Amino acid sequence: MIAADEFLAPARARGFDFYTGVPCSFLTAMINRVISDRALAYVGAASEGEAVAIASGAWLGGRKTLVMCQNSGLGNTVNPLTSLNWPFRIPTLMIVTWRGEPGLKDEPQHELMGEITGSLLDVIRVPHRPFPTEAAAVAPALDAALQSLNGTDLPFAFVMAQGSVRDEGLDEPAPAPRPAGRRLALATGDARPTRHAVLERFLALVPPRAAVIASTGKCGRELFTLADRAQHLYQVGSMGCASGMGLGLALNTDRPVVVLDGDGAALMKMGTLATIGARAPANLIHVILDNGVHDSTGGQSTVSASVAFADVALACGYASGADVDTLAGFETAFRAALAGAGPHCIHARILPGSLEKLGRPTVKPPEVARRFRDFVRG
Repeated sequence: MIAADEFLAPARARGFDFYTGVPCSFLTAMINRVISDRALAYVGAASEGEAVAIASGAWLGGRKTLVMCQNSGLGNTVNPLTSLNWPFRIPTLMIVTWRGEPGLKDEPQHELMGEITGSLLDVIRVPHRPFPTEAAAVAPALDAALQSLNGTDLPFAFVMAQGSVRDEGLDEPAPAPRPAGRRLALATGDARPTRHAVLERFLALVPPRAAVIASTGKCGRELFTLADRAQHLYQVGSMGCASGMGLGLALNTDRPVVVLDGDGAALMKMGTLATIGARAPANLIHVILDNGVHDSTGGQSTVSASVAFADVALACGYASGADVDTLAGFETAFRAALAGAGPHCIHARILPGSLEKLGRPTVKPPEVARRFRDFVRG
């Protein structure tokens, strides 16, 4: 058993200073100590997959990251680990707890995952080793992890058994109340624009220094077809993770950060709106392009017709929420978002459909990620 600082201090010496995750009782001491140490950043996520996306955004902002979660939540990380970190070659260190370790008594819901934790990590090609439980073993373990992270540009996991870290108190300031955000009701009921038209208007308005993350599916494909820029990241997979990635980036840059999301993707990870509202990055603009359907998979309806995304965002603590359904309304809302401290949500209701000759990004994901990271660093 070690003290939390016996791991965190050498980890910080190796550059790991941005932490995110979802609590587990095995992680209590680690998370409490990270939160209590003002030299470290910690973002509590609504889900484990969201934490992986947040860490990916922080990496784009130049941070070395560590994701902490229970093995029961490891399933929530499979999608971003395999369709975000893998194709884009984004490394992050992980600590995954070992609830349900064979031979130890635990709750029944942990039994299966306890048996398969190691093999699941093997299947998704995340190298792993036991979390060090002696102070002298920490530095060699971290060096081995760094060698893997640097050699593959992919995640590496420590698997933490029960009782690995001594209890630690928590010094966490009470959350400050958020003032009510501003509502911009700009919808007119007129004919809605296409996504293509909105993206054309967006490209005319977005500042050259802004970092833009486009959600998976036809949003990123249309953006690439219209204009390929170093300021764009086309998130080809990991549906629902664009907003989390945008949050992780926005917390680590002074550039404006714009997330171009879809209604299906936003619905998939609606908890991220709460995390964004709580962290309140002033430089984040979250645009939800809502055509009411899963456009990339045949046009099946989403449930967005009954969802007021701007109201949800305001309820979660965003500084403003706008409803738009015309190009003029979008321009008004986007200009207002650029002019004031965020986070801002722009819910743009648009027509289904896309460009007839719609290509796919020809720049490979690892190149897109590194080009984008170089742009962010400026």
